[in-house]
Amino acid sequence: MTKQKYKHIFFDLDHTLWDFDTNSKVVLKEIYAEFELKLHGVPSFEAFHATYLPINSQYWAKYHHGLLTKDQLRTGRFVETLRRFRIDDIPLAGAISLQYTDRSPFQTALFPDAIETLDYLKEKYELHIITNGFEEIQGVKIRQSRLEDYFKHIFISEKIGHQKPQKEIFLHAMEAAGAAVMESLMIGDNMQTDIAGARSVGMDQVFFNPHQTKTREKATYEIAELKALRDML
Repeated sequence: MTKQKYKHIFFDLDHTLWDFDTNSKVVLKEIYAEFELKLHGVPSFEAFHATYLPINSQYWAKYHHGLLTKDQLRTGRFVETLRRFRIDDIPLAGAISLQYTDRSPFQTALFPDAIETLDYLKEKYELHIITNGFEEIQGVKIRQSRLEDYFKHIFISEKIGHQKPQKEIFLHAMEAAGAAVMESLMIGDNMQTDIAGARSVGMDQVFFNPHQTKTREKATYEIAELKALRDML
């Protein structure tokens, strides 16, 4: 990689800097205990968590395709999770949803070497975030994790009105940052939203792949650890 080529680095947030899986699991475990879900018929936290994960992914996919509203996403995923355990209790699902939404963004687990890598990069490049999600949630995550001082611009899909992988959010981000496409680099964990989205506007990409998942598509670069960026850049 030519170090002098890039001037602007755009990061994804969830699953790239902010450890979504770890943070989410902490909150879900608290919820399972506090709502006494075992007494309602959910046999274990592991069963609750394993059931919720694919349902949550399905609901997010529907939301991204415009098939659900924000509120339908937030509550519906828990309604359906509980129903898998033959619990038809919409008020309970609503209460769980509220607690999950309120607590999750205050978790602060980041991926290993995130801060050390950002400390290194901020001295050499202008750093920005492009993230899908809700403005009030993503903003809290960034502030609570003490990430905001690293980034000149933070672009949140709900505020912009477009989501990755739509070209519009990448074009908006580059224009607002004053970044030429050839001087820009996108770093993210999602081959579709981050990598294909950036590629669609001609931006180079780094696929952050800590689980070494096999993919058909290839990014410009691929890393398994954030600290690898210090050698690359």
